[in-house]
Amino acid sequence: MKKIIFGSLITLILLFFQVSDAFAIEYEILPVNPVMITPFILLLLAIAVMPFINRHWWEHNYPFVSFALGAVTVIYYFFILKNAPRMLHTAIEYFSFISLIGSLFVVAGGIHIRVKGRSTPLANVILLGIGSVISNLLGTTGASMVLIRPYIRLNKYRISGYHIVFFIFIVSNIGGMLTPIGDPPLFLGYLKGIPFFWVITKVWHIWLISVGTILLIFFLIDRHHYKKLPYVMEKEIETKGEEAVVEGLHNVIFLAIILGAVFLKEPIRETIMIGSAIASYLTTKKEIHERNDFNFIPIKEVAILFAGIFATMVPALDWLELNAEKLGITHPGQFFWGTGILSGFLDNAPTYLNFLSAAFGLHGLSVDNPLHMKAMLGMLSPNDLSHLHILHNSNVFPVTPESWKYIQAISVSAVIFGAMTYIGNGPNFMVKSIAEQAHVKMPSFFGYMIKYSIPILLPIYTLIWFIFFRTF
Repeated sequence: MKKIIFGSLITLILLFFQVSDAFAIEYEILPVNPVMITPFILLLLAIAVMPFINRHWWEHNYPFVSFALGAVTVIYYFFILKNAPRMLHTAIEYFSFISLIGSLFVVAGGIHIRVKGRSTPLANVILLGIGSVISNLLGTTGASMVLIRPYIRLNKYRISGYHIVFFIFIVSNIGGMLTPIGDPPLFLGYLKGIPFFWVITKVWHIWLISVGTILLIFFLIDRHHYKKLPYVMEKEIETKGEEAVVEGLHNVIFLAIILGAVFLKEPIRETIMIGSAIASYLTTKKEIHERNDFNFIPIKEVAILFAGIFATMVPALDWLELNAEKLGITHPGQFFWGTGILSGFLDNAPTYLNFLSAAFGLHGLSVDNPLHMKAMLGMLSPNDLSHLHILHNSNVFPVTPESWKYIQAISVSAVIFGAMTYIGNGPNFMVKSIAEQAHVKMPSFFGYMIKYSIPILLPIYTLIWFIFFRTF
């Protein structure tokens, strides 16, 4: 097995360097038939609805659905639109995306945290707060997979559905708002040219408000339930305390390598990420993987579904760039709510890219043009801005020093609204599944929304809109 893995790695490295010129593919955006957006819509609807209609059928047939719908779009671009470079560029972006997500997943699976004792409300808040920071280093998927089991064991004597719901809110979603590694939508933005540290400089205050408010609400709820415990158990919990034991600590080195690789160019970046994941897997004791119940099923599902998503979303992205002004969404606040509503019920990564393309198209710009990206981020001088070449001149909004607020609104919304439902972000359903395997009674799909996300998150998001995006 080890020989096969090492052989595959060497083959990949040689292949990447032989085709390194492919990573610099140039292409143009051509008008597309709006009907070709249908495969994208069908795939997202299937992901959202089919697990609830017939979960058994979906688990066995989702690869066929994803690949079949993706093939329709690929054939259209290659043989009808004659724009193969556009689809090849998307394939490269998908490879970069899955390299990061997959490597973080594998490395996180080699870290096992064992917590002894029973948790107080304050200890839970501290753990969730730490998780919100770690989400920006491991990604929301990696942090969720590392922390969910010790979090459940920590609260095993009084675990309830609300414990898991708030974990999904903070660790699996909102916590990862600060870096491109934190949440898949932000990494897609990084691949499009948004500088790594741009996001944190524009959203840190929103992150503090969101995480701080939700942690406060959780503390009040958890304290209320904690006070209902028998006095003897309450005193035992407070005096016994918690003791953390971490295994597989050497994987922190591989995490650091992956983080450093983010700043490199492709294909070196992806090669290092894949190599780190393989090295982590081979150097981690089998017992640690067993304690974490580690397997490749979750990342396999993500890889297959996102292959279809990346392919089918290309017509939607291209149409939005050329027709954004027709949507009637022109204000950052409208982009905030539009991105948010779709991110809650569809996967937030493609939603982010669609609205990012729409924001650029609204200004007559292309999201794949480095100069256009600098213009939207407010990084061009007034002279360069005045000579900016745009895609079209009809009904476009002028680029101003405040245009970056469109990207800020989309970035924030795509991340935080992913917590509105179980299907808003990849880790949500995985966390729910792990909790149910641990015999935690979880709220239903609509119970999650009615009892938790709508009454708790929606008012907070409305406050964020009112403070930061109500006016331009």
